[in-house]
Amino acid sequence: MSMFSKDGRTNAPEAVPAPRSNGSATQSIINHDLKIKGDLMCDGDIQINGEVEGDVKSRSITIGESADVRGTVSSDSIRVCGSFNGQMKGQSVVLAKTAKLTGDVTHQTLAVEAGAFFEGNSRRIDGDQSSKRNR
Repeated sequence: MSMFSKDGRTNAPEAVPAPRSNGSATQSIINHDLKIKGDLMCDGDIQINGEVEGDVKSRSITIGESADVRGTVSSDSIRVCGSFNGQMKGQSVVLAKTAKLTGDVTHQTLAVEAGAFFEGNSRRIDGDQSSKRNR
């Protein structure tokens, strides 16, 4: 079989681009038996169930009930169900009833469920609204 047709075009199969992952279908998971000392950076979602000592930056972060995280966390969306100690910055932050957070939270929206432990400071940021007012 010839790779070329009569008009000179190739008959080779067309290359199909690999599907791009936008992070919504997959999630990186730090299991409860894993301890990490160092920084974590991810373009997608991270579920932490183990121990992390370091900075975590991701699009979405969930700190599970068995998790113990110490450091600085930055994300669009943060849900805390376990233990966190440090600085947190997120557009949307949720402290579940099982959360134990010691530190400072900078946020656009903050939800604290009944039973959550929060010791520290909370600071609301306006996002786009503050830059529009200053023009």
